[in-house]
Amino acid sequence: QVQLEESGGGLAQTGGSLRLSCASSERSLSRYTMGWFRQAPEKDREFVAGLNWDSRRAEYAESVLGRFTISRDNARNTVYLQMNSLKPEDSAVYYCAAQRFPYGVVTRRSIDYDPSGRGTQVTVSS
Repeated sequence: QVQLEESGGGLAQTGGSLRLSCASSERSLSRYTMGWFRQAPEKDREFVAGLNWDSRRAEYAESVLGRFTISRDNARNTVYLQMNSLKPEDSAVYYCAAQRFPYGVVTRRSIDYDPSGRGTQVTVSS
């Protein structure tokens, strides 16, 4: 299991931007397909974005397509989620996760990923 730490959350206004980061100090993430998930109060955790281990394919939830971008910097062992044009409905705790096995393709099922870190809170005011 890869230990991950998310950061970069906070309070933003509608239409604003935030960039989330996800890093591991214990293991290289370069071989793993990574995903971002989010969970709002009283809602199920949902897939937000995923990026193949080789960065050749990214997938996004329909609700964030065109507004969010997932990327990775292997030199920094960090994965990012750039969030633009934020909406109040984007408010949630955001989690990153690494797939259980290396060199996988992007999937949207949380079961395919190791348990994530503690998450980072994103709150978008209207």
